[in-house]
Amino acid sequence: MSARTKARKRALDMLFQADLVERELAEVLADEQVRAANEPEREASWRYARQIVAGVAEHLDDIDAELESTSRDWRLERMPRVDRAILRIGVWEIRYNADVPNAVAIAEAVSSATEYSTEDSSRFINGVLGRIADRHVG
Repeated sequence: MSARTKARKRALDMLFQADLVERELAEVLADEQVRAANEPEREASWRYARQIVAGVAEHLDDIDAELESTSRDWRLERMPRVDRAILRIGVWEIRYNADVPNAVAIAEAVSSATEYSTEDSSRFINGVLGRIADRHVG
């Protein structure tokens, strides 16, 4: 598993945790930073995970608005928490991280959904992120 894939998993864990226990992303990030400082082997994946979570936190309203307008017949609060977290990571990578090609962001999100959610979720996430990527080409 690549360092970025591990980082996405860590970011997914943090986003899911924050959503589940209704904590601010900044609090979850601070807790994780303390943990990472005590485990130097986690540093490589920590940096990108922190970038993802901080980016999602910074742009959360825009990301969620984009998801609401793109996910056909699914309100954000109806989505499973894990799917919501995966989608937020995918949207952040597509919209705010030029270092990640859209196809990679989508493939990583679909892979996460396949591993941590349902088959239906992976198709749904692929469709939503594909439409968002099409909107933000160029």
